[in-house]
Amino acid sequence: MTEPEKTRCSWTGARPHDIQYHDEEWGVPVHDDNKLFEFLLLDAFQAGLSWTTVLKKRDNFRAAYDNFDAEKIANYGEEKVEELLQNKGIIRNKLKINSSITNARLFLSIQKEYGSFDTYIWQFTGGTTITNKRKSMQEIPATSKESDTMSKELKKRGFKFVGSTICYAFMQAAGMVNDHVVDCFRYQEVGK
Repeated sequence: MTEPEKTRCSWTGARPHDIQYHDEEWGVPVHDDNKLFEFLLLDAFQAGLSWTTVLKKRDNFRAAYDNFDAEKIANYGEEKVEELLQNKGIIRNKLKINSSITNARLFLSIQKEYGSFDTYIWQFTGGTTITNKRKSMQEIPATSKESDTMSKELKKRGFKFVGSTICYAFMQAAGMVNDHVVDCFRYQEVGK
């Protein structure tokens, strides 16, 4: 007997990368600084593009960006920027590449100031996941008051590509908000 098809958030479509990411990562609370930096970097590259595009290139980003090691990225120079601009496996946008280096440096300064980036970033949701009760994808907003505040504070520190929409996508990725629709099989699982 075959297993019945699971009900998922409709944004996954039939795309294997999206389904795997949805089923295993999206909305799961993340407290590991390296993983939080990975999402920060990838969400910045997503600006103006689809998350599917980023997911398809994620392994290439991981290889090109030293496994998302913020200390290494903070020390990238012009030679590395040129190498990244020639890498067809990633999104080759000079502004985004330069911002990834700036953001790595600022990420490290927050780690020093707060002891971890996790401590800093989770303050925007009071240290807990905001569990929404969306019945459809149309109910999911692009921003929230929390992402507005996060964006404002990150920009004040000098971060780039951290508008409220990107911050909200980051919050969804890092499990700071649970935006699985209520009939999705992951809604209850992520909420535990």
